[in-house]
Amino acid sequence: MLDQIFNTTLTNTSLSFTSATLTILLAIVLGGIISYTYMKTNKSSYSQNFTLTMILLPSIVAIIILLIGSNVARAFSLAGAFSIIRFRSAPGDPKDISFVLFTMAAGLACGVGAYSYAVLFTLILCLLMFVLSRFNFGARKTLQKMLKVTIPENLGYDEAFDEVFKKYNISYELKKIRTTELGSLYELVYAVSIDGLTNQKEFLDDIRCRNGNLDISLTMSPTTTDY
Repeated sequence: MLDQIFNTTLTNTSLSFTSATLTILLAIVLGGIISYTYMKTNKSSYSQNFTLTMILLPSIVAIIILLIGSNVARAFSLAGAFSIIRFRSAPGDPKDISFVLFTMAAGLACGVGAYSYAVLFTLILCLLMFVLSRFNFGARKTLQKMLKVTIPENLGYDEAFDEVFKKYNISYELKKIRTTELGSLYELVYAVSIDGLTNQKEFLDDIRCRNGNLDISLTMSPTTTDY
């Protein structure tokens, strides 16, 4: 019975108006479901452009699959046409990339006529994303940040801020030291792990008292260790 329900893949190579319309409409609906899931699981960081793209992407992929069909020459022609397109952008968030692949997979399933499987996989993965987001799976209890501190040359940098780090129970590692202002100042770069409950303003005030009110910056840690 289940095999009959899910065995909906198109077996013929002809493209009819009815099947094409059904494919595109279903791809749009599935794209909307995926986009809605993304918005609900990324309430503070999603952009309108990305959510709109996720609605359109499944239908675009489905249209490409419908046009190609089983025609090998057409497939090579489309591959050559798309090869001239260049996408230049910074690497995105891994979660965003996974949603892009998700929408493309949904569009691909619609394009080959596997409508029931497309709906099934979309609902399962969307539900999975809601569950993982609800339980905050994989979240760290500490924040990984980068601390840049400028100190005068007469202040020893080896243990200059050890007492401050111990006071706020902050683990740290000195990553980089460089001189500035013709050697009259030093810039220290620390990789620090800060508890989410730590008062960062008080922490920076204590650092400022030690370095003579020179420049301080506390930023999110980069994805690489190259400082």
